[in-house]
Amino acid sequence: MTLKENFYWGNSVSSMQTEGAWNEGGKGKSVYDIREASEFASDWKVATDSYHRYKEDFDIMQDLGMNMYRFQISWSRVNPDGDGEFNEEGIAFYDQFIDDLIARGIEPMICLYHFDMPLILAKKYNGFLSREVTDAFARYGIEMVKRFGHKVKHWITFNEQNLYHIDPIAFRVAGYLEGDQTLDELYQIQHNVMMAHAYVANYIHEETDCQISGMLAYQEVYPATSHPKDVFIAREADEFLNNNLLEVFVHGRYLDSFWTFVENKGIDLKLQEGDLEVLSKVRSDYLTFSYYQSLMVDHREIPEGVAPNSYMKYGQKNNPHLEASEWNWQIDPLGFRNILNKMYARYDLPIFPIENGLGVIEEWDGENMIQDDYRIEYLSEHMKAMKDAVELDGVDVMGYLGWGMIDILSSQGDMRKRYGVVYVNRENHDLKDLKRVPKKSYAWLKQVIQTNGEEL
Repeated sequence: MTLKENFYWGNSVSSMQTEGAWNEGGKGKSVYDIREASEFASDWKVATDSYHRYKEDFDIMQDLGMNMYRFQISWSRVNPDGDGEFNEEGIAFYDQFIDDLIARGIEPMICLYHFDMPLILAKKYNGFLSREVTDAFARYGIEMVKRFGHKVKHWITFNEQNLYHIDPIAFRVAGYLEGDQTLDELYQIQHNVMMAHAYVANYIHEETDCQISGMLAYQEVYPATSHPKDVFIAREADEFLNNNLLEVFVHGRYLDSFWTFVENKGIDLKLQEGDLEVLSKVRSDYLTFSYYQSLMVDHREIPEGVAPNSYMKYGQKNNPHLEASEWNWQIDPLGFRNILNKMYARYDLPIFPIENGLGVIEEWDGENMIQDDYRIEYLSEHMKAMKDAVELDGVDVMGYLGWGMIDILSSQGDMRKRYGVVYVNRENHDLKDLKRVPKKSYAWLKQVIQTNGEEL
């Protein structure tokens, strides 16, 4: 076996990290638009200005040979209040955006939500803590499928949906603005988000010829030692933060361990009539995930009675066998291969890693090419691990999408942290000229794509 002839090579981004134009084209405010700049974070008003410069970026992707681009529709750009009347100017922007991708031979994949809750919904309902926001998302998502499904065949609802199951990050990404961040609220958010996914996924399968996947931020969790408790909690973390979602994505059900935990803790999910029937119909056409690092957990650091959703909050430790990036993300290509194997063996669906990359502090002197051999090494080793999963283990892998292959703002708004093979000439507080400048890794990646992964 080798990589398929129609293997997808491409790039993934979010809207708030790329678009800018925060107050143009009829866009409403999202929770990101009110975040202020700090020492190591930009505001979100310009990002990399792809709203105005996306054709230049598409030309770069075409030159690289990419054949897929996973982008996100900004909910507040097409629906300024998050619900109610749609903004036709915003929809027209994405309509042309999609056409310009297709004209360059680049297949679009749409993500519907990447943490940028419309501000009105966050203030009025506390984000996905409320079923009103679940229903609003369903109306928004289904409308986007109706508008673009005739030419966009690949969809995901939520970027890294298991983040809505993890304490404390779930509250930051769900549009939750105030409260005590309780366990009951965490479980309410994760169920409401899963129902939002289900409504859109079921519509796609019942009404269109499009394909949809649930997506995880899959981080392999290793036990810190061979102590049985370390092994147990590493398995439990995997079960609650990964497999419980995958079971819904593939088989339409939460795991029995999930239900038992909910019952034992007295958690009220506020199930509505018909919820479980809706979930039972959920299926995925393939499985997508992001991968950047593996983690290690030590049971001795976890207080008694803590939910599996909080294990990493207390018990995460550095793995002494792995090197780490400047951001202390531990580099583990073999973990990537292991995840590809686990997902495929358990669920027997094509697997599609749609985010991977190395974030590094980089500066351009305005003249000489950035020599990012470290990025070439990282990407090469992960691509080799992926190829081993295909060629040695028999995993059905659809493609490989790097994260932010043209530099974008980091998830925290820090322009110092760069993932791209193309440098974007701006800093956190100095926009400069936003020029796109290829790094050394650009020519390397172009050769990888041209040879369909044969020359790494």
